[in-house]
Amino acid sequence: MTVQIPFDNSYARLGPGFYTKQLPEPVRAPRLIAFNQSLAALLQVGTGDLQEMAEIFGGNQTPQGAEPLAQAYAGHQFGNYNPQLGDGRALLLGEVLGTDGKRYDIQLKGAGRTAYSRQGDGRAWLGPVLREYVVSEAMHALGVPTTRALAAVATGETVWREGGLPGAVLTRVASSHLRVGTFQLFAARGEIEALKTLTTYAIARHYPQAQGPMGLLRAVRDAQAGLIAAWMSVGFIHGVMNTDNCAISGETIDYGPCAFMDAYSAEQVFSSIDRMGRYAYSNQPSIAVWNLAQLATALIQQLDEPQAAVEEATAIIHAMPSLIEAEWLRLFRRKIGLSAVMSGDLELVSDLLQRMAEGRADFTNTFRALSDGGAREEFDDPTVYDVWHAQWMQRRANEHGSEALMQRCNPVYIPRNHRIEEMISAAVSGDFSLFERLNRVLATPFSAQEGESDLRRSPASNEVVRATFCGT
Repeated sequence: MTVQIPFDNSYARLGPGFYTKQLPEPVRAPRLIAFNQSLAALLQVGTGDLQEMAEIFGGNQTPQGAEPLAQAYAGHQFGNYNPQLGDGRALLLGEVLGTDGKRYDIQLKGAGRTAYSRQGDGRAWLGPVLREYVVSEAMHALGVPTTRALAAVATGETVWREGGLPGAVLTRVASSHLRVGTFQLFAARGEIEALKTLTTYAIARHYPQAQGPMGLLRAVRDAQAGLIAAWMSVGFIHGVMNTDNCAISGETIDYGPCAFMDAYSAEQVFSSIDRMGRYAYSNQPSIAVWNLAQLATALIQQLDEPQAAVEEATAIIHAMPSLIEAEWLRLFRRKIGLSAVMSGDLELVSDLLQRMAEGRADFTNTFRALSDGGAREEFDDPTVYDVWHAQWMQRRANEHGSEALMQRCNPVYIPRNHRIEEMISAAVSGDFSLFERLNRVLATPFSAQEGESDLRRSPASNEVVRATFCGT
């Protein structure tokens, strides 16, 4: 075997209560669609011939040093607690230490049935695999903490959903796959020693400066607060912010029915399963606080003086909304070219967003156009923008270099929903050119690229994507 992966598997050493070990299910005809060479270099993953790479990242061959396992966890799904979830279609191959000194999980997603699959087939079809590959790598380029994509492999098999669809496997990379739901599993079962082991492990792996369970809670709070603000700043809607999709590392994880807004709306929902708008764009901060409260409830179970811990945890949680707002304002202040902090900035940003909602202005294009004088054209009624523009110019009177600041903070390109759907349709027919093009352009999202202006365009009325789907 010429593909070498320097595994060092700490999670596997925690014990069988945390996972179920098993091998991936082989696929019929694996074919490598994409391989992330720069990420492979970071992970110190040596490459081999294309067929061998397809066999490994399709699940047909287990590389030396791997210890494939499906992780166990529970979680709240749309507010309802499920005591047994776990990796139903994913297997953690193992961990590596990157050239940056950090530890990373390497996981196959779509690798077949596991002990936690319930009624599922454990497979993934091509569309969600390509979506997660493109969107997660785009998020990384945008500077938003995220899991990443190392490889995508077509399986040569049919996956059955509403009909037959081409199968695929994604190789996902994360700082870890520890979730709020991982802690909930052991707390709900009353397995206190396992909960303590998990807490100690999480602190050592992610937040070595944290002191005890409440220190971990505070660290997760800060990481999640920064993540949510970052999502909001690029118009991203996760779509399924269940506690089993909330990584304690503060990374974006589980790109299911996710989407980026086109026209701005605080109430925007894309997920086809979010019928009540629980995870709408503007609800994401409050849901992050709710998720943190579930983590606190789990962590407290291991403490000898739970009442004192409840008081401390309550204070930690109650501080989260203001942390999110402060980071949100810092990011949006920069998006409108303001580096100095002044009173009234929150109202100035909020007023722009309200006018964008009224004028059906494109979120990404409006903010980018502030630096070149074209923002007015994004509004259905440009006069809606004019009043705000006058106030903004007055506020910017003493700012220097604001155009350059805005260009550094406001992307030219995002993974627009209609382009993602177009990419998937083409790939199902065997054409991966748009997939490759999106990956190339989105790798440098803050710079206009020659010949790529169509990727900046808002969708035409017949291109608007109104619902996105999980794909499971």
